This record gives sequence, structure tokens and C-alpha cells, in this order.
Amino acid sequence: MQMNENISNYAVHLKPADARRTNEFVGRMLRVFAVLGALALLALSAGFALLLGVGHWLVKEDSLEKASAIAVLSGNFPARALEAASLFRNGFAGEIWLTHPGPQSDALTQMGIHYPGEADFNYQVLRRQGVPAKAIHVLGAPVINTSDELEVISSALLQKQGASVIIVTNKAHTRRVHELWNRFDSARGKIIVHGIANDDFQPSAWWTRTGDTHQVVHEIFGMINVWAGLPMQSALHSREALAQNELQQSPKLVPVAKISSSNSDD
Repeated sequence: MQMNENISNYAVHLKPADARRTNEFVGRMLRVFAVLGALALLALSAGFALLLGVGHWLVKEDSLEKASAIAVLSGNFPARALEAASLFRNGFAGEIWLTHPGPQSDALTQMGIHYPGEADFNYQVLRRQGVPAKAIHVLGAPVINTSDELEVISSALLQKQGASVIIVTNKAHTRRVHELWNRFDSARGKIIVHGIANDDFQPSAWWTRTGDTHQVVHEIFGMINVWAGLPMQSALHSREALAQNELQQSPKLVPVAKISSSNSDD
């Protein structure tokens, strides 16, 4: 009761100027909170739109057309090789190029032991799919990442003046392939970037599945590396060395006990 009387007495004795300043202060605070609320809502909306759109943004495929060769990027074995074989059978190109991921162990080389790699397995898949041995070529310079692969492909393409090549990869990887080519290799020839037809990547709901989430995160970091000028590069060899690459003969069939099923592009 005493408190109510004190508040009433204070209100009675409050000067009009003080009341006006109080009202102005409250009004300013309300406006500040309204602006902050609007900015928070805008940020949430932008984040949600980004979440929905990034999956579609990563997919950048070209319309298929006939080319001089079909190049299979390493990873996602054997889906990419199977897609290349399908394109070959449908007459889109007369050659298939395989990249050679990683150098062979020096110790094994000295002992005369061939350690089968992904190129060997892709070769076997292509042969089982009816691709003639003479149509399969391995780009012999070892590679570690997508930038290396595109460099050896562009070097091979440079030898075929005016040629074009179909690049077979995963759908979520297609934009980074385009970005790398446009920045570093576009003067050497034309590429047609093609995602495998049976790719189950879901661009509209990529965050709902672990595999799709890993792909998106991996590609976003890869794109940041490209935009930054490739500060993270392969340590195998320089681009100048890769420019000397030649088309190599197809590898011999090597019986193996296990075949890797890695999905990695790098």
C-alpha cells in the first residue's frame, strides 16, 4: 500500500519535461528493438534460402554433345566409369581418358611390383562394359586433386587442337569443375561437364542425408580454395611439369581381391 502511494506521489510531482524525455527514451528503445528484430528475421530468412539453394547452385551441368574424348575423374568408383561407358556406347566420343590418382610406392617400383590403382579398376570396368582396349587411355602423370586432374586433361586436350572433352563426375562436383577450368585451363580447349545419370544427390534436401551433407561441405570448402587462388595445392608436381603429360597406353588387367569404393574427389 505504501509503495503505491509513493508511485502516485512521484507521478504527481514528475515534471512534464522529465516525462517527455522518458517517453522519448522508451520510444527509441522500441525502435532499436524493432530494427534488431527485423535484421534477425532477415538473417534467418537468408540463411534458410541459402540452405535451400546451395545444393542446386553446386549442380552446373552442360548439355551433352559429341566430343573428342570422355574423361573420368577419380572417385565414386565404379559409377563414373559406368557412366563413361554408357556415353561411349551412345556415340558421344571415340576415346575414354582415365586419370592416375597418386604416385606408386617407390619401394614397390624398385621391386618390380605393380600396385593396382583406381585407373586399373576403371579400366576393367570399361572393358567389361564393352569399351575396346584401344579406346582407353590413362593420363600417366599422377594426380592428387581435381585441379591436378583438370591440368592433365587440358594438357592432353591441347595436343588435339580444336578438340573438346566430356568430363564425367558427380553432380555436386560439377560447379567446381567449371570454376577451375574457367580460371586455369579454358584456353586449352572446351569441356562439357556431365554428372552421372544415376547420382542420388538431393539438392533440395542435402542436409537430411549424411552423404549429401559431406558432399556439400566438401564442395563449399573446395570452392573457397578456388576463389582464394588455390593456396592449398598438390605437392606432387608443378603445373609446368604436368603440361608435358602424354597419353599413355592402357594398363594391363590386374587381378585384385578388393576394390575401393571411395566417393572422394580430392
